[in-house]
Amino acid sequence: MIFHDIGARWPAGLPVGPDWVETGATSEVVFPYDGSVVGTAPVGTAELARRAVDEALAVAPAMAALPSHARRAALMGAHDALAARRAEFERLLVLETGKPLVDCRVEVARTLVTLATAAEEVARLHGETVPLDLLPAGEGLVGFWTRRPIGVVVGITGFNYPLLLAAHKIAPALAAGCPVIVKPAPATPLATLWLVHLLRAAADPPDGGLPAAGVQLVTGDVEVGRTLVEDRRIGAVSFTGSAAAGHAIARAAAPTKALLELGSNAALVVAADADLEAAAEAVVRGGYYASGQACISVQRVLVEEPVHDAFVALLAERMKDVVVGDPRSPATRVAPLIDPAATERVLARVRESGGTLVTGGVLDGRAIAPTVLTGVPDGADAWDEEIFGPVVCVRAVPGLDAAFAAVNASRYGLHASVFTRSLATAFAAIDRIEAGGVVVNDVPGFRADNMPYGGVKDSGAGREGPRFAIEELTVTRMAIIRP
Repeated sequence: MIFHDIGARWPAGLPVGPDWVETGATSEVVFPYDGSVVGTAPVGTAELARRAVDEALAVAPAMAALPSHARRAALMGAHDALAARRAEFERLLVLETGKPLVDCRVEVARTLVTLATAAEEVARLHGETVPLDLLPAGEGLVGFWTRRPIGVVVGITGFNYPLLLAAHKIAPALAAGCPVIVKPAPATPLATLWLVHLLRAAADPPDGGLPAAGVQLVTGDVEVGRTLVEDRRIGAVSFTGSAAAGHAIARAAAPTKALLELGSNAALVVAADADLEAAAEAVVRGGYYASGQACISVQRVLVEEPVHDAFVALLAERMKDVVVGDPRSPATRVAPLIDPAATERVLARVRESGGTLVTGGVLDGRAIAPTVLTGVPDGADAWDEEIFGPVVCVRAVPGLDAAFAAVNASRYGLHASVFTRSLATAFAAIDRIEAGGVVVNDVPGFRADNMPYGGVKDSGAGREGPRFAIEELTVTRMAIIRP
């Protein structure tokens, strides 16, 4: 398996059970920039998915009994192995996702933080003692609770950040003592396969550690995913992707716990007192990173009327600096989307938006030129839905009350931001905006991997970030003792 100048660094087949299992079918992974073949990937089956669950259940007791130092050592071993191959992972991510190199460098850096933070959180996974003598019957009793692994975790990831999203599933599961089976997006399995190989190598050293079957990966179609999530023997499903797919997974998995990190159409509010140049720069930086294929990229911009025209002029001027082209170039900021179908979907939403085109809206080679629309009405998909492309919609609002109301009118609620010089406005935004995260004077896409990350409404349920995901993947066990 050779992809351009990067040789394969993992065994053939899929990591199921303690070994790598050959599959009868393979699929081509294509470089979105020019359509060339990056490499081939093994394609799993429903039967292989069931086998992975069987193998995970078999090692679950051993995983739960592992001492903290073994879990921490495995995570740090994978961290160090990834760090040593950092540039190779960055190049591979560019090739299989088509994201600009600058964004792939950020993805690898955040993956390293995720692994290291999860390793640190192993030492903080504990319960506490509880007084039981609030009633006379409790006098003399000793009470405490601990956290125990929830069981087998199934992690299903999106195509846009395949390495990071896999780490968000795998690292907390291992830290909590849970076996994990990850299913990557069919278009982008290669970096995840390599990460799993590094984790299994670090987790199963000669002197003992995590069982290799504690980390497995199965590729495949919807039937493979359905087989995994509908298995009543698993403890939790963690999914990152679209709202429609997340809703279907939650229904199929019920009553199993489902952690859902879904879509959004992130809003950025520009108050009349804001630093307009900083806000315009943030829209450019936050609206077009990863070519707009990020759930918290800037999509809706709500600007108070007195500064709307000046802001749009600043934004239009800065669009000239957004480089479109080959994602392998460090200068590129926007490249072709994951596939032609995604490109046509985004262009159709621009054409049907009902707004005024300020810039972009056409192809620049195979990429969509960075696009700004104004006056897009409610009811248009470009405003209401997640566009997942390099498109930003700007709307004038009479005041901050109207701005916050417009933000909250969306069925989504993942991240939002506000630009203002007023502390009162900042705290009003934090208090009134219905979202999982509110950022002041920066892009809504600013995400700290050691903070609780997740949304409300159709943007999902549950929280990611190693500390918080570890808690999501454990259950409390109460203990009461009468000496």
